[in-house]
Amino acid sequence: MSVLDNLLVGAHLRKDQAGIRDDLDKVFGYFPVLKDHRHRVVRNFSGGQQQMIAIGRGIMARPRFYLFDEPSIGLAPLIVRDVLNTIATIAREEKCGVLLVEQNANLALDISSQAYVMELGHITLAGAARDLKSNEDVRRAYLGL
Repeated sequence: MSVLDNLLVGAHLRKDQAGIRDDLDKVFGYFPVLKDHRHRVVRNFSGGQQQMIAIGRGIMARPRFYLFDEPSIGLAPLIVRDVLNTIATIAREEKCGVLLVEQNANLALDISSQAYVMELGHITLAGAARDLKSNEDVRRAYLGL
């Protein structure tokens, strides 16, 4: 399937053609590389570009809440920051909830307002992301500082 086909799959339950066009423009604004290659087959894209397509497909569904599970896995370091910054932008601009599960604690704390530390399936620490980022235990155990 092409990039465009993949994005439109996200909107398959929607009937508002004008809204779908607006959301396509929004996705292409977040990820301009996708617009340039919207007719190309997705299987030939890099992992970072495929992650952008997956996020774009989610945007097309117009959810009230997003769950991103390890969006940085397998991505080049330069792409990771772009993807996570886009997630922060989506949360801000769409005025929706976002739950980000991410092992790259440093970047996750940079873009989050609230944060939770889980160990063996239990929340062991919770609070404002900036407070957790300055917590000495968190810095030592998760941030490598």
